[in-house]
Amino acid sequence: MKKVLILIWVTLVTILITGCATTSILENEPAQEPVETELAASQTAAVPETPVITGSDGSTQEDIAATPTPPFLDDDPPPTRALFDFKTDFSLHSVPYREIISGGPPRDGIPPVDDPKFIDIDEADAWLQPVEPVVLVQVGEDARAYPLQILTYHEIVNDTVGGLPLAITFCPLCNTAIVFERMVNDRLLDFGTTGHLRFSNLIMYDRQTETWWQQGNGEAIVGEQLGTRLDFYPGSIIAWEEFRSNFPTGKVLSRDTGFARPYGRNPYIGYDDINNPPFLYRGPATPGVLPAVARVLTVDLEDEAVAYPYEVLEEARVVNDTVGRAAILVVWQPGTASALDSESIAAGRDVGTANAYSRQVDGQLLTFRFENNRIFDDQTSSEWNFLGLAVSGDLAGQQLEPVVAINHFWFSWAAFKPETRIYQP
Repeated sequence: MKKVLILIWVTLVTILITGCATTSILENEPAQEPVETELAASQTAAVPETPVITGSDGSTQEDIAATPTPPFLDDDPPPTRALFDFKTDFSLHSVPYREIISGGPPRDGIPPVDDPKFIDIDEADAWLQPVEPVVLVQVGEDARAYPLQILTYHEIVNDTVGGLPLAITFCPLCNTAIVFERMVNDRLLDFGTTGHLRFSNLIMYDRQTETWWQQGNGEAIVGEQLGTRLDFYPGSIIAWEEFRSNFPTGKVLSRDTGFARPYGRNPYIGYDDINNPPFLYRGPATPGVLPAVARVLTVDLEDEAVAYPYEVLEEARVVNDTVGRAAILVVWQPGTASALDSESIAAGRDVGTANAYSRQVDGQLLTFRFENNRIFDDQTSSEWNFLGLAVSGDLAGQQLEPVVAINHFWFSWAAFKPETRIYQP
């Protein structure tokens, strides 16, 4: 276990160092020494007692020391480094600052992709293996795949899909691939990484207001936009083969990101072992109903949150359920590799993948069954594929509406939604 934690920490530092050596949004800044947390410091070489920190705007420790300190809730000051590197209004916050810790790299030390380039299926097929996980995002006829082998090293892609500005985000420590709309209060935002975590989950910031946003629930927790929630957009983790087969004219995020990274290599080897504790997690005790890093698909609709354990879905394959007042279908299928298992993402063990859809089609409520390794509805006996498309029968060509459903490790979801119902057949 100790070796796994050390490896993760060394990887984060390596990402930071590599980023300083390549073109990035930090290209005009001097390289910075990472400030380590107490946990990491106990596992790595000692950090100088008084590291020299320079803010992204060139401010120094002396500059910050001369700045009046705003009031903070419960005499709970924000992370020291944040005061140097952000112009955020830190007097506005909805969570205790003691819950926010440094993840290692500074602001945008894990650099987002701000100018994404895309390639076609054939070109991507040269370096993507059939079982590799990608994030599917589709707006109208514009279908795009964002390989986790790239997102692992960048965590955020600021993009526009089918004319809709979106942020495609991935937090490896929580296994959360979440898509957000970037138009907020009539203002277009683009996002970066703060270098900080809360409950082991990525904290993003927007460059327009420097508000801090919790990736796990899309909530603004510090700054001008305090209390605002980002609008979610459906995005699902599927195997590359699934995308390639269903979207022959789809676009794939290119490895040409402007950064030198070992794309395809998993820097978190063994992290999703069911017996491992989450890295840098300091939060509520995880309910013991499920192991902390158990995989769950989560749906949150109309004030009801439900978690569907992969272990249950693997057995059931098809689940008809109601969340809030919405009738949904949850499906699972094998054939997708874990991005957090082996050194090579393509060699990760098969963990399968799950997704959710509305069961309403043209005003008709459908129920589904899994039979002879295929999905059928009971009302018309039409056959449906994993992506919610009717491939034969009376409803052939009909598409089920995707529901926002997000993969999490159980600890990550339970920290934000402790009242969650855990689905059991």
